[in-house]
Amino acid sequence: MSKVTTTRRGLLRTGAGASLLVAAPSIVRAQSAAWPNKPITIVVNFPAGGLTDGIARAFGQSVSQATGQQVLIDNKPGASGNIGAALVARAPADGYTFLHSVSSTLIQNRVMFKTLGFDPDKDFTIVSGTSSGVLPVVVHKSLPAEVKDLKSFVEYAKKNKVNFGSWAMGSSAHIFAQTLNEKYGLTMEVVTYKGEAPMWQDMGAGQLQAAMGSPQAMNALIVKGEVRGIAAPSKVRARVFPDVPTSREQGFDDDAFTVSGWLALAAPAATPKDIVKRMSDLWVAAADSEPGKKMMDSFALVEKPMPHEEVMADYERLKTVLIPRIVALGMKPE
Repeated sequence: MSKVTTTRRGLLRTGAGASLLVAAPSIVRAQSAAWPNKPITIVVNFPAGGLTDGIARAFGQSVSQATGQQVLIDNKPGASGNIGAALVARAPADGYTFLHSVSSTLIQNRVMFKTLGFDPDKDFTIVSGTSSGVLPVVVHKSLPAEVKDLKSFVEYAKKNKVNFGSWAMGSSAHIFAQTLNEKYGLTMEVVTYKGEAPMWQDMGAGQLQAAMGSPQAMNALIVKGEVRGIAAPSKVRARVFPDVPTSREQGFDDDAFTVSGWLALAAPAATPKDIVKRMSDLWVAAADSEPGKKMMDSFALVEKPMPHEEVMADYERLKTVLIPRIVALGMKPE
């Protein structure tokens, strides 16, 4: 776990910077126009190996190629993404530190934790949003072959102990599993991890009976036959499991069974608007770059990233949908 130390020198430096902004706005404009003129750091608040990390690395490579500046990926997992997010919230708003996260860090976490260490609405502006694609629900091979869809899974879970993996508190996987518990009288234990990679390790070891996540992150388990898909919690079927129906196709019509959310590239709220716009354009364009296309294809993603204004509008929409859903499920903040 990373520890951020605020020093007197750092505070003085911050104060001096603030004075400079007031005294010489022309200098700020010049610096902004020259952006970027040094390496950019993207903090990923989940471990390496998952979708959030993979997209950050591939798109970051594209930004580096387009700007000629190095893009550094710094993984800061922990507390369902809160540790990395808090780190970026306190970073200088100069366009050289960004957060790559999942939308649940900025939306669901506010009602899942008593203290975040940051204010999602006041401390960040969202630069771009990349669809997380279809995140299949899978079960471990140890479950009977009869467990092949959501209905049979619910029947199995009524009679057997089930640990359901979630990559973060309040994530789409957490909401999905908890909604199954509430609607069908199940007692599944939702096991929360610091990202997908450790979750899939436990699934491979048979410590989880079910989980939900990105196809690429679980690919090794698919290839080995360790897991099988039972539902696509989305509007379309998963490319890796084309014969597995969506939740709605299976009659599970509650909105909680159709995932809404995206990967968020965010910056400290005071980051100059022109830098936010330029980074947004670079991030959207990255989906069409060679590294971006390769990563998008490996995760079976087809939707292009949303630019700044569009993702900010969807952010407001998702808050009105997801926050009441968590409250209704009775999830208690930690």
